[in-house]
Amino acid sequence: TEVVLYPDMKIVRQVLCLCALVSLPPALSQPLRYSVAEEGESGSVVANVAEDAGLAPVELSARRARLVSEDGRQHFRLERGTGRLVVAERLDREELCGRSGTCTLPFELLLANPLQFFRVEVTLEDINDHSPVFAEQQVTFQIPETSDLGSRFPLEGAEDLDVGSNGIQDYSITPENEYFSVAFGNRNEDDKYVELVLEKPLDREEQSEVSFSLIAVDGGSPPRSGTTQIHVVVLDVNDNAPVFTQERYIGRVLETAPEGSVILSVMAKDQDAGVNGDISYQFSQKLGQSHSTFVIDPRSGEIKITKPLDFEVTANYELSVRATDGGGLSAICKVLVEVVDVNDNAPELMVSSFISPIPENAFPGTVVALFTVRDRDAGSNGEISCALEDQLSFSLRLAYKNYYELVTVSMLDREEMDRYILTVIAADAGSPPLTTTQTFTVDISDVNDNAPVFNQTSYTMYVHENNVPTLLIGAVRASDADVGPNAKVTYSLAPDQPPCSCIS
Repeated sequence: TEVVLYPDMKIVRQVLCLCALVSLPPALSQPLRYSVAEEGESGSVVANVAEDAGLAPVELSARRARLVSEDGRQHFRLERGTGRLVVAERLDREELCGRSGTCTLPFELLLANPLQFFRVEVTLEDINDHSPVFAEQQVTFQIPETSDLGSRFPLEGAEDLDVGSNGIQDYSITPENEYFSVAFGNRNEDDKYVELVLEKPLDREEQSEVSFSLIAVDGGSPPRSGTTQIHVVVLDVNDNAPVFTQERYIGRVLETAPEGSVILSVMAKDQDAGVNGDISYQFSQKLGQSHSTFVIDPRSGEIKITKPLDFEVTANYELSVRATDGGGLSAICKVLVEVVDVNDNAPELMVSSFISPIPENAFPGTVVALFTVRDRDAGSNGEISCALEDQLSFSLRLAYKNYYELVTVSMLDREEMDRYILTVIAADAGSPPLTTTQTFTVDISDVNDNAPVFNQTSYTMYVHENNVPTLLIGAVRASDADVGPNAKVTYSLAPDQPPCSCIS
């Protein structure tokens, strides 16, 4: 049985189809996996999903095939006539997955009558559609003439939204000069650096300023590049740069922390005295990352929250803090802010399919509903358990990951119970736990499983002789526990020995 629901209407169409009430066919153990390049035009063909799923195209329309995704967004479209999976809209890998190394869009191919689903995963391949971009068009360094050969001066590297080989691969200086070269690499997996390296001693009296361009080039084909201007002012004396007490600071804060809460303090030291030893702190802005959520005290180095945090929106912040002394020398440290999840999201339950009514002779294991659950919190706060409240005739069965089936567990009898109100409770493992309930009203349709029963086991009737034909001599009555056509009773005389033709 299929029920179609609309927001402004009750049940508008109901078709009895007993063959759809058997248990769900098993889903494939492995998803159907495909890949497609980002920025493809709408209508671009990904694959023939019907062929790969072992389905004839005619089945797609007959069984009302559709695509279902957990977040409700439809990135792809199914052509029922051909079974092809096509792009529904322009797909921007950076918008959907950010800087993640892989970008996979999962969804399900759902069919009805009988109910069946296939898991599908489409990997979005990166193309080189972004150029490296520096946060600032010009960077000015004030470097003392007493700086040692090999001295390194940290730069904010360019940002490229592409990943892998399409990301930044090289830095260079133009025009080349005898004073500086550029060094870049990874200190560890997550910490990239770009630095100017002093190759020749500076002499303010000989040359007080040096200017050149720093170019970042990615590995695309053709490659893209970005440029920033470097302006070096040569200073006298101040020969000690600030040094942070840590290369990386890590702070943890609850997402419910009030505005103004202090997360941590950074500290840098400078061996110089007087103005050259006075240190001020400020954020070193990175492209695409706003620090409006935080503020730093320029004197104490205290970092505070300026607006509410939301773990479900952003779980981690990476900040760059620059410490600058009175002579213009500076150092940069990284600050990682981890937002700690609070159980502030109740589980969500989304019904994919629901069948009502079902016949009373449905076999145990008949699937009544298919639904998914999810929780936007993390860790134990996002772990969900589902239970069916006080019910012996139905049970829940885990279909796959967060998919559940509501199934019958015993034979039903409409004459005993013609409607079941089933309540599913989804609860997370937070403390205290948050719950969500979903009610399913399952009607039981009648099957002709009861014979008529007379209200007496025998009847005695009398009639005078020489009676007039068609004379009414009595009546019998039988009732049937079924309903509708199954309960309509008709009467006839059973043949007697010898037969009697005088009574009808």
